[in-house]
Formats: sequence, structure tokens, C-alpha cells
Amino acid sequence: MAKPGRPGASSGKKKGPTKGTGGLGRKSLEGRGPTPKAEDRAWHPAGKRKAAAERYAAAGGRGKASTGSGGANRKGSGRSKSNDDTEHVTGRNSVLEALRAKIPATAFYIAQRVEMDDRVKEMLSIATHRGIPVLEVTRPELDRMAGFDGVHQGVALKVPPYEYAHPQDLLEQVIERGDLPLFVALDGITDPRNLGAIIRSTAAFGGHGVILPQRRSAGVNSAAWKTSAGALARIPVAIATNLTTQLKEFKKQGVFVIGLDGGGDVDLPALELADRPVVIVVGSEGKGLSRLVTEHCDQIVSIPISSATESLNAGIAASVALYQVATRRAQLSGNN
Repeated sequence: MAKPGRPGASSGKKKGPTKGTGGLGRKSLEGRGPTPKAEDRAWHPAGKRKAAAERYAAAGGRGKASTGSGGANRKGSGRSKSNDDTEHVTGRNSVLEALRAKIPATAFYIAQRVEMDDRVKEMLSIATHRGIPVLEVTRPELDRMAGFDGVHQGVALKVPPYEYAHPQDLLEQVIERGDLPLFVALDGITDPRNLGAIIRSTAAFGGHGVILPQRRSAGVNSAAWKTSAGALARIPVAIATNLTTQLKEFKKQGVFVIGLDGGGDVDLPALELADRPVVIVVGSEGKGLSRLVTEHCDQIVSIPISSATESLNAGIAASVALYQVATRRAQLSGNN
């Protein structure tokens, strides 16, 4: 009579090949062939982008064009992006401003049963006139285009990668027009929403462009487009290969560099350089201006705030400084 087995004990009968089978399991070692490219894997983000691109193309969204950036891109001054690295501009103000500015677009998306107001009607009119495909999509699809916490208001515009200007080109264009240069340079601003807010303020207070360093900086993306409320269609953004070097070049051409910092030696209301060609440098909220940038500023300016507040958001600080410069220039112009 067989003895009853212990719970969990092996029966002694082996199933399948084990280690040291002498090649009996050779078939399992043959492999599955070469690894498919990322774009050929349906679950991979690259594969999803390829599928989306094919779907958009089938709907008539073909075409390649470059965005106007307010200045020619010099060799090595911009960030390289692949041709299919497109962005979606969302929100009614942003989309309408982009269409009015004739930003090249390959598709205009509108939500099913969207509420039609004057802005939406104008968008449809411009898109139809320019031959931009108008595609009706579901709100979940627009949610995906807008991204995390994005607000699309029922519309989106597909645009090619942003083409950055060169800082020197921007300066030359302003001088040729006879305007008094006013730029904002960002030192370590990595949040695209801060970038968008600063671009919006630059447009509101008569600035001529925003300058970004090539490294450690937010770039123009859908979040920046949205936060700028369409100002990106009017204010060019330039890339400096090295921000410190670019500031030195600006100084050689008569542009004064003003750095914003809580420990500045000049209070903003006492700023005396507002009537000169100026570039305002804004640092990150946490670290402030970098050491090298600080060393090349003509003045370090602080914004007087309540002692109960430690610091201002970079976007707000830039807005206050731009307002002060614009107000001072208006006063001087009125006196003349």
C-alpha cells in the first residue's frame, strides 16, 4: 500500500526539459527574430505616434511647413526636432491667434456638438479659407491632445515644430525698425507654463522677444502655447547656444543687462536704465540667477515685496519688471 504523500512534497515525476538536457531543448533557444523597431510596436509611444500620423494623413492632414519665428534661424542656434514631432495648440484664444497669424497648420480639430461662438466661427472661416482640414473629433480625443490638466475648450490646432530665432537676428530687426530693444532672457526656467506666461507679458508690455538657453530650459510646446494665450503667434522666441556669451555680445552692442534677484542692489522703482536698450534676465524661483549670468549683469534689481512673502513666481516677477520698464518709457516719451 502506498504511503500517503506529504503536503507539498514532490511526486518525483519530472515534466519537460531541465538543466543539462544536452540540447534537447534547442528549439527554445532559437530566439524570436530581430526586435521590431519602436514605431512598429503598437503599444510603444512611437508606434502610437506613427499610427496617429497615418490616421491624420488619411484624413487629409498632410503637409510640412515651418512656423514663423520673427527671425531666420542661424546654423546651430535651434533645437533639433524630427519632422513628425508636432504640437497641438489648444484653447480658443490660442488657436484663434495662431490662425490669425497664419502659423502653418496641418489640421484643425473641433469637438462634436461644440458650442459655437464668434471665435469658433472665425476659426472655421480661416481654416476653410486656408485649406486646413477640419476634423470633428470626440472630447476624449481633444483631452488627449491637450495633455494633463490641459484645457482645450472644444478646439485644437495641429502645428509643426516651433522654429526658434537667433538672438542676434532679433536685435538687428528691432534696431532696423527704429525701436528701443526690450528683451527677456530666461536663466533656468524649466516650466513651460512659466515660459508661456512670460511670453504673454512680453507681448502685453511691448517687448520684442524672449531668449532661452539651449540647455536646462523649457521649450515651446503645447503648454507654453496654451499659457501664452496666443501671444506666441506674435512674440518670437530665440535660442542662445550659451546665454552668458549671448549677453556679453548684447552688451558690446549697447544693450544693458538687468538681472532680477531678491537680493539686488537696486529696487525696481529706482531703475534708471529703462530708457536704454534692455534685456531683463529672469532666474528660476528656487535657485535664482546663475553665478556666471549674475557676473555679466549691469544691474541686479529686486522687486520690493512684503516680508511675509519669500519670493515671486518667475512669470509674475517678469511681468512686474516689464510693466515698470514700459511705464518708465511711456513717462519719458510723454515728457519729450
